[in-house]
Amino acid sequence: MTLPLNPAFAATEPPPVMEARRWIEGVTFPADRPLINVSQAAPVDSPPLGLRQALADAALNDPQAHLYGPVLGLPALREEIAAQWSATYGGVITPAQVAITQGCNQAFCTVMATLAGPGDEVILTTPWYFNHKMWLDMASVTTVPLETDATLIPSADQAARLITDRTRAIVLVSPNNPGGVEYPAETLAAFRDLCRARGLALIVDETYRDFDSRTGAPHDLFADPDWADTLIHLYSFSKAYRLTGHRVGAVIASQARLAEVEKFLDTVAICPSQLGQIGALWGMRNLRQWVAGERDEILARRKAMVEGFKTLQGWKLLGCGAYFAYVEHPFDMASDALCKRLVSEASLLMLPGTMFQPEGSAAGKRQIRIAFANVDAKGIAEVIRRLAAFRA
Repeated sequence: MTLPLNPAFAATEPPPVMEARRWIEGVTFPADRPLINVSQAAPVDSPPLGLRQALADAALNDPQAHLYGPVLGLPALREEIAAQWSATYGGVITPAQVAITQGCNQAFCTVMATLAGPGDEVILTTPWYFNHKMWLDMASVTTVPLETDATLIPSADQAARLITDRTRAIVLVSPNNPGGVEYPAETLAAFRDLCRARGLALIVDETYRDFDSRTGAPHDLFADPDWADTLIHLYSFSKAYRLTGHRVGAVIASQARLAEVEKFLDTVAICPSQLGQIGALWGMRNLRQWVAGERDEILARRKAMVEGFKTLQGWKLLGCGAYFAYVEHPFDMASDALCKRLVSEASLLMLPGTMFQPEGSAAGKRQIRIAFANVDAKGIAEVIRRLAAFRA
């Protein structure tokens, strides 16, 4: 007997990172050419010692850390986010406008569940973050691709032509995953104005904001006193504090929106991880300089990637920033086939552009994402060397 399966789930593509990992199952890599895995954008090192000690102390000595907590998160963490974001962005954000989630993916799913349902439409820029597309597919929400030009920067004017009476939101990720580009403040403002004029939500995912190469606030969206009527902001603590396994993210939105968010979160998680939140709060209060050092290291790797691609014949660097280089390959084959060959012939695991673009996209067949967060300058040089040596 075959049990029923939601057709929307059956039609959704498998998780790309998990799919790519299957490419290396059973593969033996030469001792002189070990695997370099640049497929997933996640730190693999543990959090700094002080943060781990704070987690251990809470686990041993704080009985509340093992109980259910508030659905929308610990009040102290919500207050800290509100205060730091208000100072950083030059706006007014209250703790009541902050909710904590089990990672930023859950933040996106939560917000989308309050905005759109079957038959509705949401605009995603291409190349898109595949988990955003997967959730919309599983929720039977139609994804409307917003193509970007060679700069990978989306146009609000072009987006306006895609809006219908079924459109509910536009989603932007900056610094971008997978493209690496940092959206100019005027681009974000133009999308804010468009969404406000058309009664849509503007969702801005800033998971990688701690590694933005620019100084100062990357935009002034929160300086708008009426920001909450349009803007929904998403963030993750996974990258800045290496808390990937503790699953801590955040939503900043109107208080009315968070009342709806609370319904979703109460039914899927009841509350976010108490220990994860304690770690995030400790990090926010104590690791400013440490995070600045992490940013410097990522920017150094970005520079190494940019310089390395200048030496590659036929390859084109489309975007580079935060954890990602997004590139165009020179070969007469689709990027998914190429990436599988690179595993066996170059011991490189990276994700093809076909995972970030609509099915059949000609652009996706030429593109590859390289996540360099866990590869230092020496490792990046080896990636470049292997790409240069590869022959299709």
